[in-house]
Amino acid sequence: MAVIKSTQFLLVIFLISCLASLFAEEQAEILQRSQFSIGETIEIQSAVLDEKRILNVYLPNSYTYDSTKVYPVIYLLDGSVDEDFIHIAGLVQFGSFSWINMLPETIVVGIANGDRRRDFTYPSNNAEDQKDFPTAGGADKFIEFLESELQPLINENYRIGANRTLIGQSLGGLLATQVLFRKPTLFDNYIIISPSLWWDDESLLDTNYKAPAARKSIYVGVGKEGEIMERLAKALFDKLKSGNADNNQIHFGFFEELSHGDALHLAVYDAFNKLFRKKKD
Repeated sequence: MAVIKSTQFLLVIFLISCLASLFAEEQAEILQRSQFSIGETIEIQSAVLDEKRILNVYLPNSYTYDSTKVYPVIYLLDGSVDEDFIHIAGLVQFGSFSWINMLPETIVVGIANGDRRRDFTYPSNNAEDQKDFPTAGGADKFIEFLESELQPLINENYRIGANRTLIGQSLGGLLATQVLFRKPTLFDNYIIISPSLWWDDESLLDTNYKAPAARKSIYVGVGKEGEIMERLAKALFDKLKSGNADNNQIHFGFFEELSHGDALHLAVYDAFNKLFRKKKD
C-alpha cells in the first residue's frame, strides 16, 4: 500500500512539472523579442573627405505607407546614435503629432562624427587653438561634402521636399554659422545653439554678412555658459538682425537655467516652436 501511495505522489509531481514546463513555454512565446527601429543607418564612402561616414536617418511613421508624400529634411551635426540623433528625432516625432502640430512630419539625417574638431573648424591663427586642436581646419571640405555628396545622396534615395534645415551645437554651431555666412543657400533654416564663436579670436563675427535674397529662418540659442559664450551668441543674433532682409525671421533664446552641456534639447524645441509652428489668426 505504501508503494502505491509513493507512486501516486511521484505521478502528481510529474504532472505538476509538465504543467509548469508548458506554462514556461507559453510565457517564453509571449516574451519573444523583435527588433525596434526608427529609421536606417547608412555607411557611405566620401570622396571629398576620403573616408567612410555613417548617417542615421529617422523616417516618419507615414513614410512606409504613403508613397506619394514628400518630406522636409533636417540635417543634424553631431548626429551619432550616442550623441544627439535619438533625442532630436524624438523631438521631431513629438512635434509632428497631429495634436501638437508644431512642425510637419520630417526626415532627420544625423551625420555621425569622425573628427568633429577637424570637420567643424576653419584654420585658426590663434596659437592656443592650434595647440589644443592639432587636426583643425577642415570645415571647407566638410561643407563641400554636405553640398556635393550628402544632399544629392539624400535627394536621390528619399522622398525629399524643398525645405532643408541645419542644426549645429557648440563646434557644430560654429560650422552652421560658417555655412550661413558663406553658402547660405544650402539650407532654408538654421538652428545654431551655443556656437563656439571664440574660435580664431572671434574672427567669424568679422565676416561681412548680407542676408540672402531667399527667405531664411534662423534661430540662435545659448544657455548660462559664461560671459564669452553668452556675449558671442548675442553678438551673432545682433549681426543677423542688423543685416536682415525683410522676408527673414530671426529668433534668439537664452536659457538661464541650462548650461553648455544641456541647452540643446530645450533650445531646439523652442526653435521648432518659433520657426515652424503655424500661427493662429
